[in-house]
Amino acid sequence: MMKYGALILVAGLAACGSPGRRAAETRVIRPNEVTDFRVLYKQNCSGCHGIDGQEALTVAIGNPVYLAIADDATIRRVIEQGRPGTAMPAFGQTAGGLLTDTQVDVLVRGMRERWARPGALGSDKPPAYAASQPGDTARGHNVFTTFCSSCHGSDGRGGRAGSIVDTSYLALVSDQHLRTLTITGMPALGAPDWRGNVPGKPMSDADVTDVVAWLAAQRLPLSAQLNHPGGSE
Repeated sequence: MMKYGALILVAGLAACGSPGRRAAETRVIRPNEVTDFRVLYKQNCSGCHGIDGQEALTVAIGNPVYLAIADDATIRRVIEQGRPGTAMPAFGQTAGGLLTDTQVDVLVRGMRERWARPGALGSDKPPAYAASQPGDTARGHNVFTTFCSSCHGSDGRGGRAGSIVDTSYLALVSDQHLRTLTITGMPALGAPDWRGNVPGKPMSDADVTDVVAWLAAQRLPLSAQLNHPGGSE
């Protein structure tokens, strides 16, 4: 009886290790089937935005201020379509990328669930994500002097912080990028958000719009960028 039972046990173990079962257990998941936020974010976003969305060299998409001004439709559009002319590529399949609509939704929802803090700003109302009208370049220089020059220098070419009018930098970023950083700051580098440049005097929506207009006016035309020693190629 014991011998017969041992044979059944051996047969059962052999069945568990059959090639067909192993194949089923180790089936390769296709890239377009991945729906785990952690995997999608690590593979597609963390290289630029950091493992926790707080990378110092670009927009901190894990910053609660960013998530307060950018709604889901905006974040989805940026992921899908990228930012033409900048280092932000299009990730959506509809724009030539690799991510499905479902995967883009997973990223948008995951960012919101993990990093948004609805009460973080209290009663403070940040400027709008996008400008509603063209900026005033002349006024923008005055705004820069008031809110930005203490770190970036009177002409924007550097002080306690680096140059914000560097030719190569401005050639690589969009006006929206400049606006977003002006509002959100760069926490990892100690750069304040729209409330912290001048104590007790937050930047208004018009201030942000105008200073971005002034910064954009420092950008060389494309033809000049190509011929400039420090320009893009």
